[in-house]
Amino acid sequence: MVRTFKDYEYERPDLEKISSEVDALLEEFKTKDSAEAQGEVIDRLNTHFNYLSTMSTLTYIRASIDTKDEFYDQERTFFDEYGPMIQEIDHKYYQAISSSPYRDALEERYGKQLFALAENAIKGFDPKVKELLQKENKLDSEYSKLMASAEIEFDGKVLNLSEFGPYAQHKDRGMRKGATEAVQGFMGDNLEKIDQIYDDLVKTRHQIAQALGYKDFVELGYVRMNRIDYDRDMVENFRRQVAEHVVPLVTELKERQRQRIGLSELKSYDESFDFVTGNATPKGDTEEILENGAKMYSELSPETDEFYTFMRERELFDVEAKKGKEGGGYCTFIPNHASPFIFSNFNGTLDDVTVLTHEAGHAFQSYMSRGFEVPEYQFPTLEAAEIHSMSMEYFTYPWMNLFFKEDTDKFKFTHMADNISFLPYGVAIDEFQHVVYENPELTPEQRRQEWQKLEDKYLPHRDYDGIEPLSSGAFWHRQGHVFGVPFYYIDYTLAQVCALQFWKRANEDFEAAWADYVKLCKLGGSLPFNALAQSANLTSPFEDGCLESVVEEVKSYLNSIDDKVL
Repeated sequence: MVRTFKDYEYERPDLEKISSEVDALLEEFKTKDSAEAQGEVIDRLNTHFNYLSTMSTLTYIRASIDTKDEFYDQERTFFDEYGPMIQEIDHKYYQAISSSPYRDALEERYGKQLFALAENAIKGFDPKVKELLQKENKLDSEYSKLMASAEIEFDGKVLNLSEFGPYAQHKDRGMRKGATEAVQGFMGDNLEKIDQIYDDLVKTRHQIAQALGYKDFVELGYVRMNRIDYDRDMVENFRRQVAEHVVPLVTELKERQRQRIGLSELKSYDESFDFVTGNATPKGDTEEILENGAKMYSELSPETDEFYTFMRERELFDVEAKKGKEGGGYCTFIPNHASPFIFSNFNGTLDDVTVLTHEAGHAFQSYMSRGFEVPEYQFPTLEAAEIHSMSMEYFTYPWMNLFFKEDTDKFKFTHMADNISFLPYGVAIDEFQHVVYENPELTPEQRRQEWQKLEDKYLPHRDYDGIEPLSSGAFWHRQGHVFGVPFYYIDYTLAQVCALQFWKRANEDFEAAWADYVKLCKLGGSLPFNALAQSANLTSPFEDGCLESVVEEVKSYLNSIDDKVL
């Protein structure tokens, strides 16, 4: 009998016991006189690490599905509080393997990437910052709970933030504007609270960075994000190319959109409304979307068929928006059950399908990588992980008619235009974080002013129509990554450039492109970002000319479509 997600048992780990057992194993590790003998101890240590990861992941999933569940809310608080203790356990392990006299032979067995990750983990932690890390975790959870607490009266209903998605695409402009004003009413009421949470996060992270010997949190942020084969100068050069090659195209696309939907001026609340006949929407409810997913993945490849069947049989999806559920979407992995898990908030828009394919890309990769004996290789570093998710959105294009029927062409145009339009916003969020953490003394008001400067640079088309607090530079208050995972956001833009290469190659030779994609998934996190891209026959986004060539391909594709007749 197949065990489903609800049967996955949780227990609060006894951290004192695990810590002492790990200490004993590390002492044993040091006494071993060969790489083979040390490897046997590493394998036993990984049993403990997988157990801890399983319990913390179950807590995170169940607490985010229902933020009002008192038990899992308490367990999440436990992991927030004791997360730094788990980090300390990891830290001791990484120190031990990094300083092993048999390191060369261990690298032969486990790969160099494990040791590169270990060195970053060592550089990113010291027991003396444990209390500051606890504070950081609590502030992040405070922001998530605040966003999940929204209960906003609109259109005769009480809605959470995720449930406003369809109104952003409403045919009635008054409804679009009204929905934006309703959401911003909530954001405005909580402006000072959000600013204070972020101010506390910035100052706490700066303290952590300085305590660890860094000039600022930017340096530590890159270490935390495991930027192993690129640096901030390369990222800055990439942002420059986005400003040069992508911003003009997006400005053109916004002008096309203005004309297409018949407006004299395009306001921010119009940007998600693509066609006067209405946006593409999936034809069917949640269960029908999941059923169509089964048909799509059964036809795409034997590997995806097996993977999707595994996910459905074990009920490893929670995709409907509901009261008390956190916003957004994610995929995670439960080691002791070798199970990916997909979390989302379906709301009747085309995002239901793109989130499904996006998170399925993550889940498929982790499913294909589940045989690694090194837990650190289950997922790659985050920018590489996003290649799998974003590329899956394109590889599933031939099946989009299952979901959108007569709206399929509409969907593809919107999807591609949105993806290329995302790049300037993605790098704006990245540059904003560089500014913020290089200048931690900025006041909340000054931070919002800095964001406005970046909007002028990267999003010159944007017009908030005087709606506050958007007009005062608070758009980023809705971007959870800024609060919870600093410096993550550039990862989406880098991966998008790689995914667009897969799109181009799939149009030329689908089977060859898919084979390289599956190969990439099977590599998991065993290599750093640029090396993974190279292994899949992709050009690094950092290579001069790569972005420009991708943009030209997309521009040509979008120009070939008469969007006014859709």
